[in-house]
Amino acid sequence: MGKLKPGEMEWLVSGHPERPRLFPLLPFLLWTLLSCDLRGAAQGPGEWTPWGSWSRCSSSCGRGVSVRRRHCVRLPGEELCWGDSHEYRVCQLPDCPPGTTPFRDLQCSLYNGHPVLDTQKTYQWVPFHGAPNVCDLNCLAEGHAFYHSFGRVLDGTPCTPGTQGLCVAGRCLSAGCDGILGSGTLEDRCGLCGGANDSCLFVQRVFRDAGAFAGYWNVTLIPEGARHIRVAQRSHNHLALVTRGGHYVLNGDGVLSPPGTYEAAGTRVVYTRSAGPEETLQATGPTSQELLLQVLLREPNPGVHFEFWLPRERYGPFQAQVQALGWPLRQPQPREVEPQPAETPVVPEAIPARVASLPPDPCGPCPDSRGRAHRLLHYCGSDFVFQARVLGRHRQAQETRYEVRVLLIYKSRTPLRTREYVWAPGHCPCPPLAPHREYLLAARRLVSPDGTQDRLLLPHAGYARLWSPAEDSRVRLAARRCPV
Repeated sequence: MGKLKPGEMEWLVSGHPERPRLFPLLPFLLWTLLSCDLRGAAQGPGEWTPWGSWSRCSSSCGRGVSVRRRHCVRLPGEELCWGDSHEYRVCQLPDCPPGTTPFRDLQCSLYNGHPVLDTQKTYQWVPFHGAPNVCDLNCLAEGHAFYHSFGRVLDGTPCTPGTQGLCVAGRCLSAGCDGILGSGTLEDRCGLCGGANDSCLFVQRVFRDAGAFAGYWNVTLIPEGARHIRVAQRSHNHLALVTRGGHYVLNGDGVLSPPGTYEAAGTRVVYTRSAGPEETLQATGPTSQELLLQVLLREPNPGVHFEFWLPRERYGPFQAQVQALGWPLRQPQPREVEPQPAETPVVPEAIPARVASLPPDPCGPCPDSRGRAHRLLHYCGSDFVFQARVLGRHRQAQETRYEVRVLLIYKSRTPLRTREYVWAPGHCPCPPLAPHREYLLAARRLVSPDGTQDRLLLPHAGYARLWSPAEDSRVRLAARRCPV
């Protein structure tokens, strides 16, 4: 670029080739004074031009690299631009045909028959992979015990045979998930390149149901699209995996499978079993169809830990399907080893004589908990609000345990099962729940410090109203009035 003539400065500033005037130069002069130091030098780094187009692949077959460039534009006194002027990405062409000479071998062979080492001797050269810098062209003289380095290998040369790294400008770089060499960009748990794990949900549970008999017990569904699956248990029981078609992938029909890698639902499942005893299942995913995880009980179940990542849009159908099947999605309550009372038959509510025949309740009256303020307080402060039918009641120690069937969920911090235990303090909980009646309940989640108990707690003087269409409308209205 040539120097500007005296009359051309105004044309650059105003955009019109007119006669010089002082007024259009004032903004430019003010900007110059503000951006320069006392010596007239510019501050800060320069600016990059836009990236150019990608070059052709460095290889004619297989893997190679292509490069694009940009240039730094800076005024006198400005610093160099921050960042790289070159960017390299992997290009993948069709595989090379059998018998093709490897790229590094080809580069070494270019020096065959040429004098080196300041002598007139010539040698036949083959790659040498024992040198410190894998991106130097280190070639071994055939029939001799020395090698020579001919400088850097060409860009796109594999660092070492059988690895994914490629040499670029003398450095061994690996491609990120974006295909850019050296970017370090990784795929998140959701399978999104450079993501932040915010497009999927992490499902982590412990299955602690202890069956009364040996055999196969359902643990959970592993839905389609699940990633980074991990299952572990420490006992003499055994994990089993079943496809949607009912075929056992491992440990089926009471026959133990050897540890190893198994193909299932479009992914590889790595199964390990040690004498610890400890068993694990791991799969990267994503699964192409749902799988059923089971445990083959041979002794009391100490817990099956499972976890996976699931796309947000699949979590709702997964929750609904598991609830419909009645399998545990939230951590189940440990079942107490105690004599259970005989199951009371379900009698239609239209027969009032059954209710009248119940013995009188020795408990005193409960505090008045009616009113909109009470409803709003408990709805907004609870972890769960749901409609449930009381199936049974059992008093033990200083607690009352209700077994309920969840019918409709208004609010849920974590998934609920179709059947749950709801605990209330004392032998005379307030408000009391009558068997075979339907209620709107507001419960809190209570986890013991050691993590062995995960309960739904109905607080004293909490929210428990007989369900009715009017109460349904009131609780939906309360949902819209909770503070954010």
